[in-house]
Amino acid sequence: VDRIDIHIEVPAVPFRQLEATRPGTDTETMRTRVLAARRLQEARQGPLTNAELSGRMLGRHAAMDDAAVHLLGQAMTELGLSARAYDKVRRIARTIADLDDSVSVQTHHVAEAIQYRLLDR
Repeated sequence: VDRIDIHIEVPAVPFRQLEATRPGTDTETMRTRVLAARRLQEARQGPLTNAELSGRMLGRHAAMDDAAVHLLGQAMTELGLSARAYDKVRRIARTIADLDDSVSVQTHHVAEAIQYRLLDR
């Protein structure tokens, strides 16, 4: 479980909700956002994706402010996250920031990334 980047629980969707039409992000819009995030990554770190960054490179390309570091420290302690999970949260937070078109990794990016470690709890 520790080697998997994102953990989420996906409950069954009731039939009535499947039949209801709701606005959401269409595939083309999401594709555009992902390609823009990949361009940001390439401009920042060359051909390496966020998933391929070493711990040292994460320190350079996914630097966090004090509040984000504090939040991640709390999560590490309270959830008992491993060192491997620490780097995975940082990678995911960097990717979330890229999708948000944000130059820096902010506290809300780290908070969202921590939520994706559901099975670590």
